[in-house]
Amino acid sequence: MKGLLKLTVFFLLTTTVFVFSAELVIYTSDSFAGGIAKVVIPKFEQMYKCKVRVISFGSMGDVLARLIAEKNAPKADVVIGLNPQQLQKAIKENLLQKYRATNSKNLVYKGFINDYGTVYDYGALAMIYNIEKIKNPPKSFKDLLKPEYKGKFVLIDPRTSSTGLTFLMWTIAALGEDGAMDFWKEVKKNVLTFTSGWSAAFKMLETGEADMIVSYATDGAYSMYKYGTIKYMPIIFEEGAYVLEEYAAIVKGAKNLALARAFIEFMLTPDFQKEVPLNQWMFPVIDVQLPDVYKYVPAVKKILRLDPSINDRLDEILKKWEKAVIG
Repeated sequence: MKGLLKLTVFFLLTTTVFVFSAELVIYTSDSFAGGIAKVVIPKFEQMYKCKVRVISFGSMGDVLARLIAEKNAPKADVVIGLNPQQLQKAIKENLLQKYRATNSKNLVYKGFINDYGTVYDYGALAMIYNIEKIKNPPKSFKDLLKPEYKGKFVLIDPRTSSTGLTFLMWTIAALGEDGAMDFWKEVKKNVLTFTSGWSAAFKMLETGEADMIVSYATDGAYSMYKYGTIKYMPIIFEEGAYVLEEYAAIVKGAKNLALARAFIEFMLTPDFQKEVPLNQWMFPVIDVQLPDVYKYVPAVKKILRLDPSINDRLDEILKKWEKAVIG
């Protein structure tokens, strides 16, 4: 009887240690790690009595490069922040574990469903400008080429940033592939600098180093929420809007597969999604109430789309961009 009691106590102790010592490793960008992660990770840790380690590498391009480098000995369980092009590249590189979230049934748009990645937010890209500095903002891509904007705006490197890559895709959707490369050859003359990621660009806007940056249509809501006024005004160019979706996925070879699946499911629950609008400054992907400040987000009248097959030519597209911008 004593032996059985000792065995039972040992089993309980070791089981408890196992549950509490379970650690989920997430690779992501600085913007996710420094924003919504601080709100939702403690919720998940409390729910599952586990530890979550969030590791950021700057931009999502850097994250993807790290995953490729670690392909034969993966250290992450989950990757968060892939745009559609990066998701496609990760699938092609055989970096991801196939998993369709059960909670995908709650998605507002069924077209977001993917067998490898789980969408958790979306939003239209925009140029945003400081209304105190820019009195006559550009209304189109062509306007960005005007001399009056020289040195006034920052763009983001599409090789390293999800936002930068999506902006490149926006130019292709609006101008055609050849027209887009012609645009890049010209616009580089007006660009103040190229940052490696969105966070660095937005910091330059807030510190006054730049007057305009590539960002999102929801930044009007952000400005009203933070400053009580529209300091940073978003513009969706007259050529039409381009929508970015962001995806999370399970890394192939994840050491903590069960917890990784649980986190993916958690991302499509109200506990996570209700935090998206005021932390990610994007739209939630399930039906949750939006904050009042979202009435300051400009309406999207026309959405531009690209054939998904362009994702298979991503390396070629980026080489064309390099030739146009760097030479």
